[in-house]
Amino acid sequence: MQGLPLACSSWDEKEIAAIEHIIAKDRYTMGEHVAQFEQDFARFFKIPYAVMVNSGSSANLLAIAALCFKKHRPLTPGDEVIVPSLSWSTTYYPVTQYGMKLVFVDIDLETLNINPDLIEAAITSKTRAIFVPNILGNPADLLKIKALCARYDLYLIEDNCESMGAKLQEQYVGTYGTLGTFSCFFSHHISTMEGGVVVTHDKELYQILLSLRAHGWTRQLPEDNLLCAKAEDPFYELFRFILPGYNLRPLEMSGAIGVEQLKKLAQIIKVRRENAQCFVELFKHHPHFIIQKENGESSWFGFSLIIRPESPLKREQVLAKLKEHDVEIRPIISGNFLRQPVIRYLNHRVVGVHHHADRVHDYGFFMGNHQIDIRKPLEIIAKVWLNYD
Repeated sequence: MQGLPLACSSWDEKEIAAIEHIIAKDRYTMGEHVAQFEQDFARFFKIPYAVMVNSGSSANLLAIAALCFKKHRPLTPGDEVIVPSLSWSTTYYPVTQYGMKLVFVDIDLETLNINPDLIEAAITSKTRAIFVPNILGNPADLLKIKALCARYDLYLIEDNCESMGAKLQEQYVGTYGTLGTFSCFFSHHISTMEGGVVVTHDKELYQILLSLRAHGWTRQLPEDNLLCAKAEDPFYELFRFILPGYNLRPLEMSGAIGVEQLKKLAQIIKVRRENAQCFVELFKHHPHFIIQKENGESSWFGFSLIIRPESPLKREQVLAKLKEHDVEIRPIISGNFLRQPVIRYLNHRVVGVHHHADRVHDYGFFMGNHQIDIRKPLEIIAKVWLNYD
């Protein structure tokens, strides 16, 4: 059987040339190529502001931090943020690192996204935001969630690190909320080696992001900004600090690679969706597996499989068989994050039971999708299990 790796490189000679160009210039810290990538990214996703950082996890940290430094209605310690029990760890960590409480609700087993029908019961007078990951390329029910946010005056933050290029009603997901985050890690839709992006429609938040990304200083802020009056002496502004920030700056090399990768994104999504069409046809009525139900236009980060309750298969035997055929697999993100040992360090409360997240935790796994045609190995994988008992 032809194997199926979890991820493969989307680079060609264009990215190598971009790296060589940076080496020839001998300027490696964040500069004009990062700025160009940010402009191109904002233009592609039809949003005013984009800020590149060194990872998608850093993007999540910066998004939460920025909301804590708004002049009006900032997030504050003790506030509650609603999240699903299925996501990556760094959806959760920044919330508690800034003194807020995570409020966990269960997912929808078909879409794997937060179940919007469970959110309202989780809202209290302390609720200030909903942090929504779009899981494995699949848009959450953002229209319903955005309506809830409007009704209760909540911030909507999208963790879109797995879903670059996905759409809902012709709008790119990641742009529905007050802030949206993206990842450019190797296994994601585009790769800048390491890298991430935060996007927003809000000018004040954009300028807060610029300051927090680089030490909390004023150097990257325009003269006419919403955060401070810049000193007449430019020397003073070189090391002037106004916010307790970080160093989350990307390398100039990553920005240059990102410029080239972004040119390929539309084609990357097209091929991923063609692979997914094959996957869905092969597995939609499979006797042993539940697959993810698409909402809107998924960018299909990967292909999840959850063993049906009536199936005699055990996950261990499925994974062993796939390993025999060089198919690389992973858990579906964290499984139920409430069952991760780190949860004891995170301030949180749990709303309702989390049977669907538990099902994913105990019976789920996922395979990689790619920007190249993988329909042949998908067909072979489906046949292995079709009549297996």
